[in-house]
Amino acid sequence: MATVIDTISPQKPAAERHPEKAHRPDSAIPRKPDWIRVKAPVSREYIATREVVRANRLHTVCEEAACPNIGECWSKRHATMMIMGGICTRACAFCNVSTGLPDALDGDEPVRVANAVKTLGLAHVVITSVDRDDLDDGGAGHFARVINAIRAASPRTSIEVLTPDFLRKDGAVETVMQARPDVFNHNLETVPRLYLKIRPGARYFASLRLLERAKQLYPQGFTKSGLMVGLGETREEIMQVMDDLRAANVDFLTIGQYLQPTRKHAALDRFWTPQEFAGLESIARAKGFLMVSASPLTRSSYHADSDFAELQKARASRL
Repeated sequence: MATVIDTISPQKPAAERHPEKAHRPDSAIPRKPDWIRVKAPVSREYIATREVVRANRLHTVCEEAACPNIGECWSKRHATMMIMGGICTRACAFCNVSTGLPDALDGDEPVRVANAVKTLGLAHVVITSVDRDDLDDGGAGHFARVINAIRAASPRTSIEVLTPDFLRKDGAVETVMQARPDVFNHNLETVPRLYLKIRPGARYFASLRLLERAKQLYPQGFTKSGLMVGLGETREEIMQVMDDLRAANVDFLTIGQYLQPTRKHAALDRFWTPQEFAGLESIARAKGFLMVSASPLTRSSYHADSDFAELQKARASRL
């Protein structure tokens, strides 16, 4: 059986974190198969990482999204910083991050993020955020300030950003790319047919265009996107998304298993087997992605540091 771990930081009850989901009927959460296993967080390094996050008053997607890999990643001092607060303006059916009206931006946050990166000694860091539809630029300027602060404090650290879609925020992606992140990541999450149900506030082709534009603005950088499976998509639909991403010149694709956070979240359709994930990875590599990571526990920032090194090697081998 899988070991179930809860997020470390105390969280409000699900009804308070996700008021927009309170009226939904309950969906049973199936028992996890034997191939989905995580270790409970107990190591000394894990505790040290938690202390650095707490000391700098930071949010992490590791905690807020109840990531199953938190024990492994934090034991390696790899924490994914979630900027612009812990409250999202979107209400995606799969996501465990709180929904509501966010607080004002914290002007000191970029410095605190940079300090945490330096203290943890990160060679590679992933910076993500909540959606901030309430801001004129969607938070793009804040992303740029965080990137610049990290570069000043830890110039050897490579930086990966996992951004919102900046829907209807003209000039936002240009602002982020002017700061030259080493990797620009935006997750499509699912197939177009399921967007209205799973990502009601997003638009599939707008997200594709965002990824394409990021590559146009900084061709030397890498672009990346991710999918979840287990929401009712078909293998053929996933293959079409792969083709769409390659047409947008996306370099790196991640595919992981959707794990239903609560009974009020989108119902799990099924668990894909490790063999099926291996098949998806083979197909994606054949389609020309520089890098593919596909497994039940794959997440956008899982093994991001070693994956970045592999991305650089893969590009060099094609020159």
